[in-house]
Amino acid sequence: MSLWHPFTQHKTAGPMIKIARTQGAYLHTNDGKCIIDGISSWWVNTHGHNHPRIVEAVRAQAGNLDQVIFAGFTHEPAEQVAAQLLQLTDQHFSNIFLSDSGSTAVEVALKMAIGYWAHQGQKRAKILALDHAYHGDTFGAMATGARSVFNNLYADYLFDIIRLPFPLDAQILEKIFQEEAHNIAAFIFEPLVLGAGGMLMYDAQTLRRMMGLCKTYHVLTIADEVMTGFGRTGTLFACQQAGLWPDLMCLSKGLTGGFLPLGATLATQQIYEVFYDDDRSKMFFHSSSFTGNPLACAAAAASLSIWQEEPVVERLQAIHTAHTQARTQFQEYPAVQDIRLCGTILALDLADSAQNYLSELAPKLYRFFLENGVLLRPLGNTVYILPPYCVTQDDLELIYDCIKRALDDLGHDRRQRAI
Repeated sequence: MSLWHPFTQHKTAGPMIKIARTQGAYLHTNDGKCIIDGISSWWVNTHGHNHPRIVEAVRAQAGNLDQVIFAGFTHEPAEQVAAQLLQLTDQHFSNIFLSDSGSTAVEVALKMAIGYWAHQGQKRAKILALDHAYHGDTFGAMATGARSVFNNLYADYLFDIIRLPFPLDAQILEKIFQEEAHNIAAFIFEPLVLGAGGMLMYDAQTLRRMMGLCKTYHVLTIADEVMTGFGRTGTLFACQQAGLWPDLMCLSKGLTGGFLPLGATLATQQIYEVFYDDDRSKMFFHSSSFTGNPLACAAAAASLSIWQEEPVVERLQAIHTAHTQARTQFQEYPAVQDIRLCGTILALDLADSAQNYLSELAPKLYRFFLENGVLLRPLGNTVYILPPYCVTQDDLELIYDCIKRALDDLGHDRRQRAI
């Protein structure tokens, strides 16, 4: 074994499954097995694997322009993506900074927020974030995430932040602002759903209240829509359900339909103008080698066009309806402690003594699901379904049935141990 895989304890994980090809909602292994992709390959795949329009767009782009430095140069695919995103966000933002992942999109937003105040002579030293948050695995993103097994080894290297407890309470947020607003550069949050924290959910009214308080106390808002964006919560962007746009918005994952890595940080004119100066030292100092990669931009442009030209919203609604019916059925299982539903995301908390990512239930359930042809990757004792939008009702029934059988086995094992 020469490859070191992410979030994998190789001593206990067993051999990696080799995938030969993908199509629609399915992964096909080298030995001919079919696996339903119940988590959209870590939440990135939206329209289905190998959507023909995205395949063709990337194929055409590869024969024309593969890569070019993005400092001092530009190209049509990047400009097309920017125009599409500005249109889809009601022209609220003025400028888009491209990067190569969700984590880097967050890093960009944090640096923009801090720079926004610094260039105006204000040293705002703190970032406010939610308890149980996850914003990525680079150092700035880790710092704004919850201190947990994900980053405990690096805690001494992470900058301090202010945390808003979860479940959310607007009165607590207002108290924090009354005491600390003058020192807070930005409030970063995952709107409606905290993904890696366990698919924790809160309502749009709470989100609107939080964003409104930020505006009242002049604190910048950073919406991390890396996971929640592109339909996961039932609307194109989760913030739309609150009826407000943030000052900065981070996108990735579904931006290209899950085809190629691309990050984007959307900024308002107010933020952009602070960096726009005759003084070259006030430029925004950030880049990655593949910023604005034409192939990734071509995939993103094609994916965004699919949103406008195919019945994607109807597909989201069909998944939500199916999840709603399944939720009622899962409530009958004693092992299920809590069920949450937001858009296309259905999450179940299972009873377990270890209520965290290291729950022993996770690897057992993961293996059971794979043995039965379903890719579900539990977050500790939380099982969730987050499928690509091409998933059929039959596919979903297979996923639900697989979870039910796992719950039956779990109940049987616990009864046996009690005897």
